[in-house]
Amino acid sequence: MQRSSVSYNLLPMHKPAAAGSAARETTVRESLHHALLEGAATARDLSKLVGIPEHDVASHLEHVERSLSHKGETLVVDPAACLDCGFEFTRRHRFTRPSACPNCRGRRISFPRFRVVR
Repeated sequence: MQRSSVSYNLLPMHKPAAAGSAARETTVRESLHHALLEGAATARDLSKLVGIPEHDVASHLEHVERSLSHKGETLVVDPAACLDCGFEFTRRHRFTRPSACPNCRGRRISFPRFRVVR
């Protein structure tokens, strides 16, 4: 049995760069910091402003929070709240949105909002 000599062009699979993100002037975390200085924003808002996926924002915010203490700034989190019963998630320390309300088991939860205070 004879093998055919087929040549496969194996290139790494990646997404092409977006039109406006060919050369980023600042890092993602610096961009998040500047966006948070302008005012409160949700993870969805930040992902659109900075140009990263929404699920990556929480991990970047953890690092931004650590670096802010060296600059004398703090990351303030306006907690998520249940839109059905009004329960606020004030004790929650994660930056992601909760999936359900512990009071009413409702799933209509507002996004937490983040801002930087000097």
